[in-house]
Amino acid sequence: MKLRVILTGATGMVGEGVLLECLANPIVEHVLVLTRKPTGRTHAKMRELLVPDLANLSDVESQLTGYNACFFCAGVSSLGISKEEYERITHDMTVAVAETLARLNSDMTFIYVSGGGTDSNSRQHWARVKGRTENELLTLPFYAAYMFRPGFMKATPGQRNILKYYGAIAWLYPLARKLTPQFVSTMQEVGQAMINAADFGYTKPVLEVRDIVALAHSTAAPRD
Repeated sequence: MKLRVILTGATGMVGEGVLLECLANPIVEHVLVLTRKPTGRTHAKMRELLVPDLANLSDVESQLTGYNACFFCAGVSSLGISKEEYERITHDMTVAVAETLARLNSDMTFIYVSGGGTDSNSRQHWARVKGRTENELLTLPFYAAYMFRPGFMKATPGQRNILKYYGAIAWLYPLARKLTPQFVSTMQEVGQAMINAADFGYTKPVLEVRDIVALAHSTAAPRD
């Protein structure tokens, strides 16, 4: 089965890394990038769809059908913004996109990039919001849905959108991978795990770092 993917967050570190994996993988037939601003990338199997507000896709719904995977990588840090704005972006926007896609594509696998430490019962606001978002996404009528909780990720060669502090501590990756593998992966593994989840699935809906790495390196029969 070929994958036709809708991807968000391509101008951020995670989304860009996942996009590069999609463009390099022959299983992925086409990628529709939903974005507020151009990515600056072109590729034969990629198309950009500029959307001012992801929470309102009514004007472009006709262009969102015929896809069997969504890699939702859009997000924002909780630092420097109000709790209300963080909830609007992290929860409201994500769920709005997911509800629209579930209605338009019943055969879709939806993958949401959450984060390590996510917990709807946490004392930390960001963790509760992401946990609530995960819980609601898992109730939607997708073919399948997976919540990815990556930790520290080594950037893929050729990435342009790398967080500044990632560049400063990238030299720690080999040591961290050896000493704390439960917290560390590569961006390539995150992207490949998403492709594999959409292609043949995984045994549980919430994937921590060890699950992401295992899925990235596994092979199984693709879904029909």
